[in-house]
Amino acid sequence: MDIAIKMSGITMRFPGVLANDNIDFSVRRAEVHALVGENGAGKSTLMNILYGLYIPTAGEIEIWGQKKVFHSVPDAMRAGIGMVHQHFMLIPHLTIADNIVLGDEPCKGNRYLRAEAVKQIEAVCNKYDMHIDPTALVSSVSLGVRQRVEIVKALYRKAEIIILDEPTAVLTPQEIDDLGRVLQKLKAMGKTIIIITHKMREVMNFSDRVTVLRRGKIVDTVSTDETNADEITQMMVGRSVHLGGDRKAVGIGKSVLRVENLHYHNGRVQKIKDVSFDVNEGEVFGIAGIDNSGQKEISEAITGIIKADKGKIIFDGKNIAGWQTEKIRHAGIGFIPQDRQKSGLALGMSVRENMILGYQNLPEYKERGFLLKQEAIAKSAGDKIEQYDIRLSGPEAVAGTLSGGNQQKVVVAREIGHAMRMILADQPSRGVDIGAIELIHKALIDARNEGKAVLLISLELDEVMLLSDRIGVLHDGKLMGILDAKDATREQIGLMMAGGGVEHA
Repeated sequence: MDIAIKMSGITMRFPGVLANDNIDFSVRRAEVHALVGENGAGKSTLMNILYGLYIPTAGEIEIWGQKKVFHSVPDAMRAGIGMVHQHFMLIPHLTIADNIVLGDEPCKGNRYLRAEAVKQIEAVCNKYDMHIDPTALVSSVSLGVRQRVEIVKALYRKAEIIILDEPTAVLTPQEIDDLGRVLQKLKAMGKTIIIITHKMREVMNFSDRVTVLRRGKIVDTVSTDETNADEITQMMVGRSVHLGGDRKAVGIGKSVLRVENLHYHNGRVQKIKDVSFDVNEGEVFGIAGIDNSGQKEISEAITGIIKADKGKIIFDGKNIAGWQTEKIRHAGIGFIPQDRQKSGLALGMSVRENMILGYQNLPEYKERGFLLKQEAIAKSAGDKIEQYDIRLSGPEAVAGTLSGGNQQKVVVAREIGHAMRMILADQPSRGVDIGAIELIHKALIDARNEGKAVLLISLELDEVMLLSDRIGVLHDGKLMGILDAKDATREQIGLMMAGGGVEHA
């Protein structure tokens, strides 16, 4: 078969890091090729080299059999390469047409021909069966449509090779299915697609072949129909991985947390709209929804970071709405925030110090009112480092020097270790590799098995469905309904994420 891309001996060195180590990587014409690996495996670096964002330390690139040297993104674009980034590169207050042609506008003299731009975009959309309204504002359309706009933007610039970085990260299940159909349509019309992803469902459903990277080197390239998700995962981490923890049949106990008629307006929009639910002993209550549906505000209201405008937050029979965060944590709620670096860690402090951050005033760490019990702190940190397999030079290592996965393990170890009654985990596996996800899942399910209440908020629908006993679905700040996890389907949850009620779903 024709080779669209051939990258030979690609090496990329950053100060102190060998990101790509003598990589040979090729992609065939008109195939969907998945590129997978743990965090730091070198996937994004390799694709950034192909897209002209980085110049490799060593190695060669051939496109359609011709040697290319890319010094910039425009060089790669002229060679027919387009890239759709995980975080869309769109200007919300402009129309879809204006965004697509930006930098390559049809003009007459110095006058921008907007009507001609709309006409050209409609022609591209009709050719590839990707229907969007070029006159709509980007701010008015869904995330799924925005992603489609990014793909049309690449096609408008005559891209024959399209790279998609984590293409399903912010999509509903229905939008993911739509993306799969778009990729197959593009493939049928001769386009070559590379997807960077960590989701095995999309690897197996979308791709023809998959290349696995580990620690900057290629482990193998295999045909998707000749492998399975377990084999790919084992290639990624070097061992078998079991997600979902070891669930045990435990009786659901009394209510630990009850949220009643919660409302919150952030000064611009209503982020929480009359939300009510409860979380019981011995269960994981999952909250599903597309990004920015009110999840962050709910978690911050419960933990005292923001104050709700209206409603009650009942924890063990007491209304804690308005309590200070420290008081809430000491009452028995462990909080894993969605942004570990901004809200979970003091990056300039040691791991040992971070292990008691927020809990330093507990009697187990204090003596004579203000002195810290250094021996108790050191023992606690050492135990948690061993239990959670946190990889570092020692407890005095600065938290900011750890990898993202190990930083997340520090937060999880601290919060679960101190949570007496409940754990609120907001995006606990965001930005971490599959090995760390396995450990985090185990920690949350172990807490549930011990009779603690777990409130799980995640954009990963597979994670919510795998870990939860009950699932609440958010749309635009409103709880659309609560489902029993054992009976819920991806399609049903996806319809509710898009605004449908339980009955409609």
